[in-house]
Amino acid sequence: MASPPYFANPFRPGAGHAPPYLAGRESETREFQRLLKQPVVLKNLVLTGLRGVGKTVLLGELKPLAMQSGWLWVGDDLSEAASLTEERLVTRLLTDLATVTSSFVIDRRTVAGLGFGKPVRSVNSTLDYATLTWVYQSEPGLVSDKLRAVLELVWECLRSQGSHGLVFAYDEAQNLADHADKEQYPVSLLLDVFQSIQRKEIPFLLVLVGLPTLFPKLVESRTFAERMFHLLFLDRLNEQDSREAIVRPIRRARCPFPLSEQLVSEIIAESGGYPYFIQFICSEVYDVAVQEHQAGRPLKVNLADITRKLDVDFFSGRWGRATDRQRDLLVAIAALDNCDEEFTVSQIVEQSRKLSMRAFSASHVNQMLAKLGESGLVYKNRHGRYAFAVPLLGRFIRRLEPPSPV
Repeated sequence: MASPPYFANPFRPGAGHAPPYLAGRESETREFQRLLKQPVVLKNLVLTGLRGVGKTVLLGELKPLAMQSGWLWVGDDLSEAASLTEERLVTRLLTDLATVTSSFVIDRRTVAGLGFGKPVRSVNSTLDYATLTWVYQSEPGLVSDKLRAVLELVWECLRSQGSHGLVFAYDEAQNLADHADKEQYPVSLLLDVFQSIQRKEIPFLLVLVGLPTLFPKLVESRTFAERMFHLLFLDRLNEQDSREAIVRPIRRARCPFPLSEQLVSEIIAESGGYPYFIQFICSEVYDVAVQEHQAGRPLKVNLADITRKLDVDFFSGRWGRATDRQRDLLVAIAALDNCDEEFTVSQIVEQSRKLSMRAFSASHVNQMLAKLGESGLVYKNRHGRYAFAVPLLGRFIRRLEPPSPV
C-alpha cells in the first residue's frame, strides 16, 4: 500500500517570519500609503503593539509598497548598543544610508555648494560609507549639525537620481533611550534632526516600530513628537480575521485534511487572536495532522498539550526573570477581570488584599511596576494606567499559579 503524499506544514511561527497569509492589516497598510503621499512630510509613523501581534511582519509588507511608490528604503533593528550614544546612532544611520547611496557618483560642486570649504578627498567619487563619514567628520558643529549636513547632501544626490524620497525604518525602536547621566541623547538627536530636515521639505520619512513603551519615550524626550508621528497600535485580530489567518493557508496549500470548524474555533479562542499564537498553534496542529494522516489515522488534537508547549517556549523564560515578590504582584494582576486590558495601582492593591498573599501598598506597587516595566513584562501608557506587555500573560499566570482567595 502506497503511503500518502508528503504535505508540507504551511504555518510559520518563527519570530518576524512572514505568515503564509497576512490577515487583518488592511487599514494599517492604507494609513502608511497615505503617509507616502504627503506633499511635505508632516507626519512620520510609529507602529507599536505587544509582542506577537505581527509588527515586524507588517513592516516587511510596507517596504515593497514604499518602493513601488518611488521611495528608497533603509533600516535595521535598533539594538541597545546602537542607541547607547549619539555617535553610535549616527554610525547606524550612515551604515544604513550607504546601502542605497554607495552606487551614486558624487558631484563635488554639490558638496562645495553645501558649505564645505575643502574639496572632497579623492575616494571613488561615490557616496559610499567612507564618503558619508568624511562629510560627517568635516562638518563643524554639534553631532546634530554634522548629521543634518550628511542627510542634506544625500538628498541632493537622491533628487538628481529622480528618487521620490527615503524611508528610514527601524524595528525594536523601544531600545532607543536618552542617557542624561552620561550626557548622551540619541532619541533627542534623532527627533531634532528629522524635524529639521523635514521643515526644509526634504522627503525623509521616519518609521519606528517597537513595544508600547516606545511612543511615551519619544514624547518624554521631545514633546513635539506627539505632533510629529502618526501612532498605529496593532491589536489582536478579530474573529473573522483570525479565521482567515487559519483557513486561507490551508486552502492555498491544498491540504488533503482540512481542519474541522470546531477545531478552528477552538484555535481562535486559545490564541486570543494574536498572530504569533495562531501560527504556533496551527503549526503544532499540523505537525500532528501530517503524522496521523501518513499513518492512516483520524486527526485527534489535544490543544492543552500544545498550550503547555507554548508556555515553555514563549512564557516561561519571561516568568523566570521575575523575583518571588514580583510574581506575587503578577498573580494579583492576573486575578483582575480586566488584566488583559488596562489596570491601575489601586486595583492591584485592592486585589492583593483579597488573595492569600502579603498585601501590597500603593508605593510598593509603583516601585515594582517600574521594575517590571524595565524587564518588559508591563508598560505604562500616557494615561497613568498599566497593561501587560506580553500577550495573554494573565492566562499563563492563572494556569501556572491559580490565585487563592483568603
